[in-house]
Amino acid sequence: MSGVKRRRRGRLGIAVAAVLVTGGAVAAAAGLGFVPALGGDDRGGDGVGPLPPATAQVSRQTLVDTQTEDGELGHGPATTVSARLAGTVTALPAPGSTVNRGQPICRIDNRPVVLLYGSLPAYRVLRTGVEGTDVEQFEQNLKALGYSGFTVDDEYSDSTASAVKKWQEDLGLPETGTVELGRVVYAAGAVRVDEQKAAVGDAVQPGTALLTHTGTARVVTVDLDVADQRLAKKGAPVKVKLPGGSTSGGKIGKTRTVVDASGGEGGQEEPETKIEVTISLDDAKAMAGLGQAAVKVDFTASERKDVLTVPVAALLALAEGGYGVQVVEGAATRIVAVETGLFASGRVEVSGDGLTEGMTVGIPA
Repeated sequence: MSGVKRRRRGRLGIAVAAVLVTGGAVAAAAGLGFVPALGGDDRGGDGVGPLPPATAQVSRQTLVDTQTEDGELGHGPATTVSARLAGTVTALPAPGSTVNRGQPICRIDNRPVVLLYGSLPAYRVLRTGVEGTDVEQFEQNLKALGYSGFTVDDEYSDSTASAVKKWQEDLGLPETGTVELGRVVYAAGAVRVDEQKAAVGDAVQPGTALLTHTGTARVVTVDLDVADQRLAKKGAPVKVKLPGGSTSGGKIGKTRTVVDASGGEGGQEEPETKIEVTISLDDAKAMAGLGQAAVKVDFTASERKDVLTVPVAALLALAEGGYGVQVVEGAATRIVAVETGLFASGRVEVSGDGLTEGMTVGIPA
């Protein structure tokens, strides 16, 4: 089985911090121009300039910078199942149908190829005397299907072979006690058939694509540029904006590197490497009535916890360089030089001598 890249999705990246940094600097310079140099250790005197037309509070909060990307609501990336046996395709499940453990994922020469659960692909014949993690994975499935009389371990014993003969009898297969390569296919869980790649009646050889499948759960898939790989942190929370204006929380699950070989106009562009991110939604009801749909996903690009913040519009450009804020104390004002940190959501992280939570700062016209 291998990852299938079906088509290229659109992308819209919004780097909020960069926008706000630029906007803050322009607003400060255009609003008040330069404030005279503060001079030495003097952090400003009473009565610096008139009272501002508007004010805001210095707040202590967690500041989060988000980046928005295009995503797709569906069943996630598709995986290809290829034949490992030569013969004629005699049955294929319909697109949209579900295949569970122990059920045929196709039939070749009217004999079933069986879906089992596991992460290790089948890669060799299993027979008495063989040992390995693939044996244990197969035996776990055999037990889950209700067969007994053997120990689940990494050794394919005579007892395992006896249980396999019963399994083969139930499937209508020759009772050899040996599992030939290509008789079973592994997936992480139940699968949803996405697309048939072969047709009933086709003659196939090992390596011939038979079908593609996805998971059964609805998920959101996002293709990130490699430069944005930092956003793809497994388990990180995200916010998903669904069609119609509703939103749902989500969590990053699987990530993988894929190559988008679709190319541009005329197929002349070089293949692009992307980071494919799969996201599970917290609210299943939010997806009710939605088919495959385009969505927006807000990722956390940066976060600063428990920091002092002011509106970006409160920043003043100082003549000696850097920024300050106009602290309002009753009928008097003074300028306090500040160091800026993260810009996000119209606010900026600030620190400065004597600057505390709850202070009032001016916002210039």
